[in-house]
Amino acid sequence: MSDQARWYIHVSGIVQGVGFRPFVYTLAQRYGVGGFVLNNSSGVVIEVEGPAKQLQAFLTALTHEHPPLAQINAVHVEPIARQGTQGFQIVQSMAGPQRTAMIAPDTTPCNDCLHELFQPTDRRYQYPFINCTNCGPRFTIIRTVPYDRQYTTMKHFSMCAQCQAEYDDPHNRRFHAQPNACPACGPRLSLLDADGQPIACADPLAATVARLIRGDVLAIKGLGGYHLVCDALNPAAVARLRQRKQREARPFALMLPDLATVRAYTELSAAEESLLTSIQRPIVLLTQKPPATQPHPLAPDVAPGYATLGVMLPYTPLHALLLAAYQAALPSGYPPLLVMTSGNLSDEPIAYHDDDALARLLPLADAMLTHNRSIHIRCDDSLARVVAGKVQLLRRARGYVPQPIHTAFRFAEPILATGGHLKNTFCIGREQHAFVSHHIGDLENLETLTSFTEGIGHFKDLFDVQPQVVAYDLHPDYLATRYALEQPFTRRIGVQHHHAHIASVLAEHRISERVIGVAADGTGYGTDGTIWGGEIMLADCRSFQRTLHLAHLLLPGGEQAVRQVWRIAAAWLWHVYGDAWQALPIPFTRQPELAQWPTLRQMIVRGINTPRTSSMGRLFDAVAALLGLHSRVVYEGQAAIALEMLAAPLAADDTGYPIAVQAPPVTAPAELVGVLDTAELLRAIVAELQVGTPAAIIAARFHRSVARLLWHSCRLMREQHGLGVVALSGGVFQNRLLLEQLTDLLTADGFQVYTNQRVPPNDGGLSLGQAAVAAAQLMAEA
Repeated sequence: MSDQARWYIHVSGIVQGVGFRPFVYTLAQRYGVGGFVLNNSSGVVIEVEGPAKQLQAFLTALTHEHPPLAQINAVHVEPIARQGTQGFQIVQSMAGPQRTAMIAPDTTPCNDCLHELFQPTDRRYQYPFINCTNCGPRFTIIRTVPYDRQYTTMKHFSMCAQCQAEYDDPHNRRFHAQPNACPACGPRLSLLDADGQPIACADPLAATVARLIRGDVLAIKGLGGYHLVCDALNPAAVARLRQRKQREARPFALMLPDLATVRAYTELSAAEESLLTSIQRPIVLLTQKPPATQPHPLAPDVAPGYATLGVMLPYTPLHALLLAAYQAALPSGYPPLLVMTSGNLSDEPIAYHDDDALARLLPLADAMLTHNRSIHIRCDDSLARVVAGKVQLLRRARGYVPQPIHTAFRFAEPILATGGHLKNTFCIGREQHAFVSHHIGDLENLETLTSFTEGIGHFKDLFDVQPQVVAYDLHPDYLATRYALEQPFTRRIGVQHHHAHIASVLAEHRISERVIGVAADGTGYGTDGTIWGGEIMLADCRSFQRTLHLAHLLLPGGEQAVRQVWRIAAAWLWHVYGDAWQALPIPFTRQPELAQWPTLRQMIVRGINTPRTSSMGRLFDAVAALLGLHSRVVYEGQAAIALEMLAAPLAADDTGYPIAVQAPPVTAPAELVGVLDTAELLRAIVAELQVGTPAAIIAARFHRSVARLLWHSCRLMREQHGLGVVALSGGVFQNRLLLEQLTDLLTADGFQVYTNQRVPPNDGGLSLGQAAVAAAQLMAEA
């Protein structure tokens, strides 16, 4: 008996609500050891007793064979006094002094549940809330930890005898599956009319399908909120949805039933297929096949002017049933394609409370398919794509949150980072984990600000932290910044916008060395009070030096110029050509908006409401305006997206337009070594327009020129500072054409290139960067 031992094991990570305790129980049976396992507020606690050899085999299997949704961050083992325990038990959860347990994201139905869902002999046949420990809702239904049913929105559903037996059986895959339910005891669907009154029907799902077929717009309750849904092949229905939602130009997301249908409408690589079918099930941006080759052409208003489609597969049992029922009701050969867009008016947060959905969505929808399982926290669909073989998140939410980003550094004390103004997320940093929130949206109104503050409160409670340090953007008018400055934090750390972008790349790739940072976006408040957005810097997480920037453009009218992008183009032409620019024989000089030019010229000359900007995003806007793509935009990035969509393939030896780096002004800071000139670029574009070069060729050459200009800037920094690592971030790097061309140039030249992969390159990744900068500065002070 001398080889007998008893070990205390603590496992931290995502180990609750993922079948970890029954997994441990099964291992104990396999290796013949005794003891117990329980959830507590910090993870999973195991005490296990038996022969030392068996304990070691148990521990090895514990770390290598864990359930698919589990993520082990640390395993602490220590010997303790033997108790002579023979059997093994799963015991009741225990609350602890600090809640540090991690919660799994919501996940798509597993294959076992899908099989049962469509198996007529199964008692959960066609039950839209089927789940088990390997799948189903987590983040959107939990109120606090430990992850037990009483702390979820399933608290009010008492399990029937059969469900309780499954729940209590360690050999059942529904053992301690907190949302476990069936038609006899669980949530139910209901269909409401446009006045919010119940519609009497035997099958709400079948009635929903009938309404979709006749062209209605439906509000449908999902995992993290409501969708607005209609038939994507019905032009009148899609146009009506676009008009009601007040979504003038942005594309709608689609839900398609299977990969065969996806392939019929889009080009699909192996990497894109893997992303589309992953347990996260994001919306994936795919290249659209020409309408003439589609089996049944999509309604024109699904994605007007876009060569891509945002596509997702069903990610809840309700979605799977809806698509199957819809397909069965359609004529043979007619595919079920649904527009499935966020349930909101444009610029508002997605509706998730039932009463809010009734008030906000019924004016937009003809009926509502809802259910009586509450959503505790809103969580929109994630949006992603594959670039150069790597996943790039454009919106991080359902399926990914609240999984933390494990950092190479420790947070000396908990930090809240409030993020930016557009595409807002916040981040809580604790120990070696950065918990980046779900997508909040643009902080343009009270509703979104409320979502922001409610989300922060939920994360504080979920992870049991009360940060006294806050990191925030330097822009004084951002609502996220005002929140940081108005709350009673003991320490406030302002972080420059583009430094945060680069730090987000360093944090997620665990890079501690100084790098060449290329930050390119639309707007960021600079340390000199101007608007930055095309920056080359030397940076680590603690500090940065701005060494190069894009030559300034003028924004006559300030924010109006961001919406009326022709103003930026006109001011650029005036800056390069002087007053003679209006006589240039190009189409741009003949547009009617230029009747306003004399007034704008006076504003520029007198310095009235004409900020300067080094923004790369505004440069793209100006070129799009010059080519006649957009004179005005209704959302950030619209003109730049159109420019990318327009660009034609170029010959490999076509280098584009002239690029140059000028010496900085004599008044510039000492660390600024140059300005990325755009005057010759403009002259070349004007010359092309004068000789009638196709706009698609000009757009392509412009992209290649910008890629070469940024590559050349990185070479200058390598020559001067010996750095060979480049971090790329900012909303402009959502431009696939530019990102791939620049990455190819840099890697061929021997640079190591890093981009955002776990958080978006747009402002959705700012909060991670802010948290990393604040942590580095606190460590430097220690």
